[in-house]
Amino acid sequence: MSVQSTDHRQTSGGFLSRRVILASVALGALAAMALDTTLVWDGSERAASVSTQSFSPEEFGTARFPEIRNSIETRAVDAPTLAEAIAADKGAAAEKYGVAAGIGAVIPVRFTGTVGEGKSGIFAVAVDGVPDELTVRVQTGPAVNGTDLRDATGTIEFGQFKNQIEYQNAGAAINDAMKSEVLAPIDNANLTGKTVDVTGVFKLINPKSWLVTPVRMSVQ
Repeated sequence: MSVQSTDHRQTSGGFLSRRVILASVALGALAAMALDTTLVWDGSERAASVSTQSFSPEEFGTARFPEIRNSIETRAVDAPTLAEAIAADKGAAAEKYGVAAGIGAVIPVRFTGTVGEGKSGIFAVAVDGVPDELTVRVQTGPAVNGTDLRDATGTIEFGQFKNQIEYQNAGAAINDAMKSEVLAPIDNANLTGKTVDVTGVFKLINPKSWLVTPVRMSVQ
C-alpha cells in the first residue's frame, strides 16, 4: 500500500507540475501578445497619428496633378494632325501618341474651337480642320468622369496602391485637383458660343467621338 500511495502521489504531483508549466506557458504567450498589440482609442493622440499615416487621396491628387499636366502639355498633338493619324491607322496612332490604359489608349490633344450646346457640363466644340463626322466634346464639371488623367502618363499603376478602392480614389482626387485649378474659374453656364483653347486627354475607343478631360482651358 505504501508503494502504491507513493506512486499515486508522484503521479499526482507530476500531473500538477505539468498543469503549472502549461499555465505558465499560456500566460507567457498572452503577455507577449499584449506587448505586441497596440490599442488605439478614438479621439486619442495615437489615433490621430495612425490616421495621418493612411492614404490621403486629396494629398495624392494635389501632389500628382502638376506633373500630369506638364506631361500632357508636352506631348499634346494638334487635333487636326491627330484626327488624320487616327483616320489613317487607329492602332498606329494610339501607339505613337498615346499611353495604353486597358481598353483604348489615353491620348493628349490640344485645340481651339467654338463651344456649342452642352449638357451636364459636357460641351461639344467645333474645331477647325477636323472631319465633320468627328465629335469633340470637353468636360467642364462639376462632375468629371473617368480616370483619363490618372492613366495619362503610365506612371500611376494599380500595384502602387493597397486595393482597388485606393486606386479609384486616386483617380477621383486627381480629377478634383484639376477642377480646382482649371475649371473653377470657368463659367460654364455662359460657355456656349465662346471660343476656347483646350489642352487635355481622351481615351481612344470611338475614333469619331472624343471626350476630352482638360488640364488647361481658357475662354477668349
